[in-house]
Amino acid sequence: MRRLKICVFTGTRAEYGLLRPLMGLIRADKGCLLQVIVSGTHLSPKFGLTYREILKDGFKIDKKARMRVGNDSPTGLCAAMSDGLVSVAHAYDQLKPDAVVILGDRFEALSAAISAVTMRIPIVHLHGGESTFGVIDESFRHSITKMSWLHFTSTEKYRKRVVQLGETPGRVFMVGAVGLDSVRTLKLLEKPVLEHRLGFVFDGPVAAVTFHPVTLDSESPGKQFSALLKALELFPDLRLVFTMPNADTGSGEIVKLVKSYVRANPERARAFVSLGQLGYLSLLKYAALVIGNSSSAIIEAPSFRIPSVNIGDRQKGRVQGSTIINCAPRTADIAAAVKKALSPGFINNCRGSKNPYGDGKASSRIFGTLKMRLRKGADLKKAFYDLRP
Repeated sequence: MRRLKICVFTGTRAEYGLLRPLMGLIRADKGCLLQVIVSGTHLSPKFGLTYREILKDGFKIDKKARMRVGNDSPTGLCAAMSDGLVSVAHAYDQLKPDAVVILGDRFEALSAAISAVTMRIPIVHLHGGESTFGVIDESFRHSITKMSWLHFTSTEKYRKRVVQLGETPGRVFMVGAVGLDSVRTLKLLEKPVLEHRLGFVFDGPVAAVTFHPVTLDSESPGKQFSALLKALELFPDLRLVFTMPNADTGSGEIVKLVKSYVRANPERARAFVSLGQLGYLSLLKYAALVIGNSSSAIIEAPSFRIPSVNIGDRQKGRVQGSTIINCAPRTADIAAAVKKALSPGFINNCRGSKNPYGDGKASSRIFGTLKMRLRKGADLKKAFYDLRP
């Protein structure tokens, strides 16, 4: 029997962390050949050359598809997407995969999807149907949904939304969030090992802080992030571990502010371009709370039963568990949310919470269904599925 060539595209550090368990299953199956295309910030020194984490995990990188990701202006983003459209197409042409797995909603993923459609390669889309009202990624995600052959969603609400977009129900599967697979299976670092790796002693409550630009807001990312920094000044006992933003429009402002803050507060703050998935999940294990507007605060952090302060509209529209506190990107509102998150009553409520994104077994469900459907053959002639009135 011919081996199935299943390609996995990854353009960012966070995305790879989510895909890693699925990649491991594909690689271990004798009936499949894993192909890996890396692109985007993975290949940028500015963002830590995180493709090396993929190699460190023992995966072979079959193709590097380069994009210009250093310029965070709107025209710079368009240039990066243009690069990706061409370079990923060349990678597909040489690898000739039976299907390509694409996760999420970012501009790197959109380039990979457009190339795949043009070259008649079936797209397997993960995390479709979700909403993030505050960012252009909302449009990117739904566009990728319409280009895709199979869909694997993280909640039932999102499965229904993909069908609402006109996708045939028999091709849409609710499996849970793939990020929880690593939460369930990874052996996380012990606290002394993590402290040594971070160069930072957790001698007080620790906050994991990640703040990305809200690309559809009229207010600048720098102004919103400055409001967060002012709020954090009201909690001098908090130790702060910042992870840098993605390569979105306006990220440069946030990076400069983070670096400046850490230089001015070396006794309480550290900043990292990338912690890697092991480092980041280990941080969540010992953190008192998560602060910012990252999807990890909504999806992965609840599995650790810790509070998450979600700022602004970037994640607005996502399914949320009871560990999430939403607030506006204003200093007073952020401070009130942090105060609530650190209160004994709310912490106690978090201990009994349940993550709405599943049980950490999504990758095996995806791989089983994907293999079965590929063996039957991929029919790319899609009809729009109309909902009954």
